[in-house]
Amino acid sequence: MLKTRIMPTLLHKEVGLVKGKKFDSWRQVGSAMQAIKVYNMREVDELAFLDISATPGRRDPDFDLIDNLADECFMPLTVGGGVQTADHIRRLLSVGADKVCINTAAVENLEFIEEVAQQFGSQCITISIDAHIGSDGGYEVVTCCGKIPTKLNPIDHARNVEARGAGEILLTSIDRDGTMTGYDIKLTRQVSDVVSIPVIASGGAGNYEHMLEALTIGGASAVAAASIFHFTEKTPLEAKRFLHANGIPVRPV
Repeated sequence: MLKTRIMPTLLHKEVGLVKGKKFDSWRQVGSAMQAIKVYNMREVDELAFLDISATPGRRDPDFDLIDNLADECFMPLTVGGGVQTADHIRRLLSVGADKVCINTAAVENLEFIEEVAQQFGSQCITISIDAHIGSDGGYEVVTCCGKIPTKLNPIDHARNVEARGAGEILLTSIDRDGTMTGYDIKLTRQVSDVVSIPVIASGGAGNYEHMLEALTIGGASAVAAASIFHFTEKTPLEAKRFLHANGIPVRPV
């Protein structure tokens, strides 16, 4: 049986890590290297590093930074931000990324997913879907780090990216991001129900019960979180112990 992953998320903006609410990430929370060294000691399952200034700034991924971070990262590393070409993916994998996270480019060109999945393998292609509740009460995909609405339904988009070869989906609720009020279980369930690939719930974790709800009620395969680990005393290891006690298969605790 596949083990459930607990994935801390590092949001990088220009010179350091940041966090905020609802994609308004303004609060400095330290350096990426320092965070990686801490998570190494805490034996985290997997780490997501997302450069949230790359795509809005129309720049390539910072390959030198990822090279330095990957040298110190002793867990699987997923890297996103500014990924627009197959060469970007090739270079990120060559400097140490284990998976590459694609968001805006996957909306702009679905064929791009198929191209890179065939070239590098679906196992290293994570598609990030950021969604919020629109004025009509329905869910809408938003790209460019929450800046550009698309009128695209995240459930339809999830089906499409799976059909093109995505290996997993990182599903983030913009409305819940940083609030620590719980994941959007309805959104998570709707996406999980229409795909067979893993769905990583993201946005809103404030306690271990929220993670359990995302996995059991929401149907997620893994949970990502940031604020809970930055701003509370809660840890990924304690999260795994809680989930294990509640019947969720996790890596050894």
